[in-house]
This record gives sequence, structure tokens and C-alpha cells, in this order.
Amino acid sequence: MTARDEFRHRKQTKAAIFIQAHYRCYKAHSYYKSLQKAALYTQCGWRRRVARKELRALKMAARETGALKEAKDKLEKRVEELTWRLQLEKRLRALMLNQKQDLEEARKSLIEADARNTDLMKKFEDAEKRAEQLQESNQRLEEKLSNMESENQVLRQQALTMSPTGKSISARPRTMIIQRTPENGNTHNGETRVATPETTHVLSNSREPESEEKPQKSLNEKQQENQDLLIKCITQDLGFSNGKPVAALLIYKSLLHWRSFEVERTTVFDRIIQTIASAIEVHDSNDVLGYWLCNTSTLLTLLQHTLKASGAAHMTPQRRRSSSASLFGRMSQGLRASPQSAGLSFLNGRVLGKLDDLRQVEAKYPALLFKQQLTAFLEKIYGMIRDNLKKEISPLLGLCIQAPRTSRASLVKGRSQANAVAQQALIAHWQSIVKSLDNYLKTMKANFVPPFLVRKVFTQIFSFINVQLFNSLLLRRECCSFSNGEYVKSGLAELEQWCCYATEEYAGTAWDELKHIRQAVGFLVIHQKPKKTLNEITNELCPVLSIQQLYRISTMYWDDKYGTHSVSS
Repeated sequence: MTARDEFRHRKQTKAAIFIQAHYRCYKAHSYYKSLQKAALYTQCGWRRRVARKELRALKMAARETGALKEAKDKLEKRVEELTWRLQLEKRLRALMLNQKQDLEEARKSLIEADARNTDLMKKFEDAEKRAEQLQESNQRLEEKLSNMESENQVLRQQALTMSPTGKSISARPRTMIIQRTPENGNTHNGETRVATPETTHVLSNSREPESEEKPQKSLNEKQQENQDLLIKCITQDLGFSNGKPVAALLIYKSLLHWRSFEVERTTVFDRIIQTIASAIEVHDSNDVLGYWLCNTSTLLTLLQHTLKASGAAHMTPQRRRSSSASLFGRMSQGLRASPQSAGLSFLNGRVLGKLDDLRQVEAKYPALLFKQQLTAFLEKIYGMIRDNLKKEISPLLGLCIQAPRTSRASLVKGRSQANAVAQQALIAHWQSIVKSLDNYLKTMKANFVPPFLVRKVFTQIFSFINVQLFNSLLLRRECCSFSNGEYVKSGLAELEQWCCYATEEYAGTAWDELKHIRQAVGFLVIHQKPKKTLNEITNELCPVLSIQQLYRISTMYWDDKYGTHSVSS
């Protein structure tokens, strides 16, 4: 029994050892298989990565090959084109040799034509100046004619209402100025109206003649005192309130309050006109002129929207419509387009959204005449301001068209140390012009002149600068050099910078008025002029200049800096 148990124990032990050995073998085999499988996965991933890199490299090589092929094709086309151009140039050179003699003869004839053209150009410039003067005088005459026609219509209407024998005048009851009293019984100071015959009849029945003359006399004296006070106020510099001219609003509100626009006879308009005239004549300064320019323009704008012609004056001929082409006509259109720019946002203690909100009154002849006189004063003040600025910059323009010789010589030599000093000396005259423009702009802003008038002044001033500089450039050969073109170009850059500083509200299109001198100077400073074709010059570089002007500039051009040739050489 013991032996049997021992045998069974050994048999079980052997079986266990066999099973354990096979299990360890299976476990090692499984681990080996997993390692083999992982190695295969790793190798496949690595091969895929390497294959992708190779594919990317092949694609890049293919692209580079295509680019090289395209570059090769372009180079071949370029070689063919250059070969064709070379052959064409050879043919053209042969033709040019044959035509050289003809060109020499043509050049001689052109020199003679240039001399004739110079004389014709001078005559043409004189004719242009005379034409401009005639056009301005014609425009002024048309405006005066339209004003006279409107006045004649008013006078005819007044003549028709009166009897030719004068009986109607003598038969009319004596007009009595009475004081307008509101419903509450309070009397407005200085406000009068013309009494009708019915009112005169009622008053004559209720009061005796002796008692009528005393209130009328006191009322006339009161009205005279009010007018004297108004004249005394406007003779002083009342300044501005929130950007609005106090004098203009005071005159307008006083005249509207007194109903002076609706009376047949009054002296207040003449006194106001005389006060403005004396102020302009005594104080001929830009500050005073700007102050009265703002006041007259504001007052005229108010009258334009308040006064309404009566009777035949309303049915004026069509020629009167041409008055909108005058200075005040254009100003009223500009202010109507932007009412806020007129500086009339308040009146009679209430806010007005637009100028059209003003109450219109039926104006009589004195009011219409006052409006015409104000228009004439506005144009006179505007012209005085413009002429003062022209007189101030005219001496500087002669120095701005040609650079000083010492400064120009230092620039031509190219000395770096003296270059900055020379550049400052060159633009000193231009900076003086810019300073004058800036002073005028500050004066106009300080007096709240409407931006439309400021833009008009600077537009005409820049047009004047353009004419003066361009004519000097055409008439003086020493101005048509390369270094002088650079000098004028630097000065024009100063003016352009000032226009940017002044903004479009005040400068407007003033910079566009210099297009002639700008294009002429641009032609002087471009390089490789002989390579420029006529189409490039006339269409791209200088589209505003005529062929005659371009020919004169090109024939007088000389390069004192690089020694290059002009287009005509």
C-alpha cells in the first residue's frame, strides 16, 4: 500500500512537471510571437514613414523640374525675342543712318519754329489774360444788369401804384407811425408799423391833432435812439458766440423786430452800410476784413432766406437767375447744402434745424437795395482778402521758381555735410509762403468765416501760384534744369503738406490747381528721358500739358547734376 502511494505520488509529480514544462514553453512561445508581431508592426510603420519621405522628395523634385522647364521655356522665348529685337535694331539703325540728315534739317526748322512759337505763346498768354479779365468784367456786368433790372421792376411797380398827376399822393392821408402793442399791452422797444388809412381815421376821431403829434414825435425819437444804439454796437468788435457772429445776428434781429424790411422809407440800411464801409476803410487789416466777411456772409444768408420780393419784383426776368453764379449765389448754395456750416443754428432764442425755418417777410425796395449793397460789400471784402494774400506771396514766388546759386551748387556737388544746411536754405522761401497761408487760415478760423469762402480764397491763390510758377518756367531757361526741378518739387511738397494740415474742409481742391507746375516739375526730374515715348509723356506723365508746352520745356531742359540728355536731343 505504501509502495502504491509512493508510485502514485511520483506519477503525479512527473505529470505536474510535464505540465509545467509545457506551460512554460507555451508562455515563452506566446511572448516570442507577440514580440515578432510588434517588430513587424514597427518595421511596417518605419517603412511607411520612409516611403512617405521619399514620395515627398520625389514630388518636390518633380515640381522643381517643372519650374526649371518653365524657366527654360521662358529663357528660350526671351532669347528669341532678344534675337528678333537685335535684328530689328540693326534694321532701325540702318534706317536711322539714312534719316539722320533729314533730322538735322528738321531740327533747324524746329529751332526756327521754336522762336516763332515763343512769340505766339507770349501773345497767347496775353490774350488769355485779356480773355479772363473780359470774362470777369462780363460776369460783373451781368450781375449788375440783373440787379438793375430787379430794381427797375420794383421802381416800375411803385410808379404804377402812384398817380401820374400827383393827386393820389396829396389825397393820401398822412402816414402815421404807431407803436405795435401786443395783446398783453406791453410795447416792444423800437418796433413800428405803418398805419393804414382806416387806423388813421379812427385815431383822428378819437384824438385831437395836437395830441397825435406828441406820441409820434416821441416814438420817432425812441426809434432814432434805438438805431443809434445799434450803430454804436456794431461799430465795436462784438466777437462771436458759439461760433456765430454777434453783430450779424444783432442787425438781423433788430431789423426784423422793427419791421424795417417792410417799410417804404428808412435810413437804418444806409447807416449800417456806411458803418461797414468806414470800418473796412479805416482798419484795412486781415483780422478786421475776416470779421466783416463773416458778418456780411451770415447776414446775407439770413436775408436770402427771409426776404421775399413783392409785386413786380417777384416776377423778375430770367436773367436774374444768373445771379446764382456770383460769389454770394455760390455761397448761398453751399450754405444751403450744409446749414450747420453757416453757424446759424440759433435765432430768436430758439433752435432752428434749417435755414428754411426762418419766417419770410415781404421786402420793400430799401430792403432789396440793402441786400444788393451787402452783396457788393461781401465781394469787395472777399477780393481785398484775396488781393492782400496775393501781394504778400508775390515777391516770394519769384524766389521760389529758381534755387539760389550757392545752395544749388552745394547740392550738385553732393557734399553730405553741407547738404542739410543747403536744403534748409532752399525751402526757406517756400516755408515763408506756407507761413503766410497758415496765418491767413488761422485768421479765417478765428473769425469763423464760412469754409466755402475760405476754400474759394485758397483755390484762387493756388491757381495764381500755378500760373506764376508755370509761366516763369516756360519763359526762363535757367529754371528748366534738373536741380531746379528738385528744388521746386521740394517746395510743392511743402504746399501739399500744408493742404493736408488744413484738411479738405478749408483747402478744398486747392492742390489740384497746381497740376500744371506739378506735372512740368515731374517731367524735369524724371530719369532716362530719351527712353520715354510721346504717348507715355502725354498720357501718363503730363496729361494736362499741351504739346507746345512740352516741346518748350524739353528744348530748354539741361541737366546740371548728371549731364543726361533731354527728350529732344
